[in-house]
Amino acid sequence: MTTTFTVARVLADGNARRYLGAVLVNGFGTNALWLASGVWVKELTGSDGFAALCLLAMWAPTLVGPVLGTVADRVRRRPLLIGLNLAMALLVPVLVTVDSAAGVWLVLAVLLVYGAVGVLGDAAEAALMPSVVGPKLLGDFNGLRMTATEGMKLTAPLAGAGLYAAYGGASVALLDAVTFVLAAALIARVRVDERAPERTSAGWWERTVEGARGLRAHPVLRPLVFAGALTMLCAGLNGALVYAVVEGLDRPPAYAGVLAAVQGAGSVLVGLVSGPALRGLGEAWFAAAGIALTGAAVALRAVPHDGAALVSGVAIGAGLPCVLIAALTAVQRTVPDAVLGRTAGTASTLMFTPNVIGLAVGAALADSVPYAPLLLIVGPALLLTAVQLGRGAARSASDANPA
Repeated sequence: MTTTFTVARVLADGNARRYLGAVLVNGFGTNALWLASGVWVKELTGSDGFAALCLLAMWAPTLVGPVLGTVADRVRRRPLLIGLNLAMALLVPVLVTVDSAAGVWLVLAVLLVYGAVGVLGDAAEAALMPSVVGPKLLGDFNGLRMTATEGMKLTAPLAGAGLYAAYGGASVALLDAVTFVLAAALIARVRVDERAPERTSAGWWERTVEGARGLRAHPVLRPLVFAGALTMLCAGLNGALVYAVVEGLDRPPAYAGVLAAVQGAGSVLVGLVSGPALRGLGEAWFAAAGIALTGAAVALRAVPHDGAALVSGVAIGAGLPCVLIAALTAVQRTVPDAVLGRTAGTASTLMFTPNVIGLAVGAALADSVPYAPLLLIVGPALLLTAVQLGRGAARSASDANPA
């Protein structure tokens, strides 16, 4: 009933429906190319390292999220999003020229631009959404957007792999270009009254750090983003241990795909109920509940049993996105429009950079330290993070409503 209510609320709004369609087609193309590019580079070079660089190239621009967010605050966001999609529709097809290891640099360069456009587009989208869907629909839209994104992660890589196997990497690049055109067309149909941003005399650096200052000074956003950063650090450590977990289950490496699928299913489910949960609990308590669920699930993953692994996978998928949805919704709800892009970009950088660090640390420890003790450290650390966030939320409520 709640799920139906959430979907109905979003789909009944024409702007939300069109933009969600853009998210779906964009997510399909991005996830198809993400998998195919790694396979493509691996086949061209025979190197696992070069293949891994494909993922790094797409993630690296997250580090400059505050700078790219400042760009999103300098122009009108809807035309920017349309332009970014059309620019990528023109850029991605250059990959059809790659047919040997000598062209791998071009794949990596395109993926680096791809990642930068993604970070800039996310900041612009985050800043635009309050005007597109209105504050009352933000939680529902952000949750359903998560469902759409995770749903594409379950289906698009398979489609990309199949297309790559049949017709090669160039065909996947052309498919991705088509999805960019479709996304641009859908965003062009979104109706929003968006004013041109006011020009200021402040320097570039001063404008860039304004988002970080706003987060640091805000009593609600600061603990949410901090909790999100710790959660994503732990998520990176957990993610890096997945193959050790699979080995502990005495399963082949491909079984990691099963665990990824059930985790994605959990994320799809939580996205459907995020709107009502946010309205009922508030951002901080919703995030704390999700972090606690993730912590318990990570600890359960230390049990070498298929059932425990599958249940923990679903629970991690359901719990992990909560703090991300809550933080984004809180930023959109409370930050002034003039600085919303750079604040959203800064929040994303602060929350997602620790994930990369966690992956690196976990990868370094995976071969030398048993996975179960590590998971039994990471799980309680997440539970402690949830407790601290909950205490802060209770204290804020007490201050706001003194006896």
